[in-house]
This record gives sequence, structure tokens and C-alpha cells, in this order.
Amino acid sequence: MRRPLPLRAAIVALLAAAALSPSTAAGSIRAGRLGIGDSVMLGARDELRARGFGVVDAAVSRQYYVAPARVQYWKRLGKLPKNVVIHLGNNGTVRASDCSHAVQAAGIHRHVFLVTLKVPRSWRAVDNHRLRLCARRFANAYLIDWYADSHDHPGWFARDGYHLTASGQTAYAWLVARRIAAVR
Repeated sequence: MRRPLPLRAAIVALLAAAALSPSTAAGSIRAGRLGIGDSVMLGARDELRARGFGVVDAAVSRQYYVAPARVQYWKRLGKLPKNVVIHLGNNGTVRASDCSHAVQAAGIHRHVFLVTLKVPRSWRAVDNHRLRLCARRFANAYLIDWYADSHDHPGWFARDGYHLTASGQTAYAWLVARRIAAVR
């Protein structure tokens, strides 16, 4: 007969299982690229993988406050690569402290790319401003201005104005990969 796990061990096991969902259980991280995001990034997962992302750690409805914990998770596993892309905030506001903690968790020897939002919500402009300030604050943080690059391309988006069509997925992945390649 199998004994039940103590409550704390059960919670840790559940969190570990959730952390290694099908979108994150790819094993090794190729080419030194990891994406941490929400459903927008999840939609572009295949395009990102085709451009050197070993793991796209993305989940539907994910909020920005989990970014520091996701960075620390990959770091604890010894699998945090040189380049970390964070695209969160479509589902709620970005707190400056969460952005700062995520960049700090990565460490000074890694590049952290912060992706601006193209979401038709009241918080978009404020969040994009906070992401810009966060990128300026750290020498190892860089901005990927998805909003500026995409807002004149309605064909890249589904009816909701922020989830990606097939052409949007390609454009998104291409912009992210190009920005990473520009930083050496």
C-alpha cells in the first residue's frame, strides 16, 4: 500500500509537475536561449524553437509576478542559458520590482530580453514604460519592442488583438531571434 505524502512534499511534487508541463519538458536548452512567457509566447513556441530556443517555458494566463521564480527555477536546475527572453504582462500589470527581481535572478553574466506588450488593455502603455525603465536600469537587460514592431500589422493578430496568427508567430520569433543575435 502506498503511503500518502506529507502535505509539503505533495505541494512540492505538484509544483514540480506543473513546472515541467509539455511546453517546458524539452530537456536540454539548445543554443543558449530560454523563453519565459504567457499564451502569446506559447503560440509562437514552434517558431521560437526553430530559431534556437531549447525551451519555451510558457503557460496560458501567466502573470509577470512569476518571472523571478521561473528564472530561479531554471537556474537551480543548472539550465539557465546565456539568453533569457521574458514576455509577460498581457494578463495583468507589470510591477517594476518583479521585472528587477527577474533580471537580478538571472545574474550579470546573462542577457535578459524584456518584450513589450501589444495588448489592447488599459495597462499596456504603463507596463511598456516600466519594461523600458527596467531594461535601462541593468547593463545586461535589453528591450525587444514588440509593440513598436507589430502595432501596424493587424494581420499578425487574432481578433482579440494580441494572440498571434501564423504570420504573427513568424514575425514575433524572427524579431526576438534578431534582437538576441544583435547582442554579443
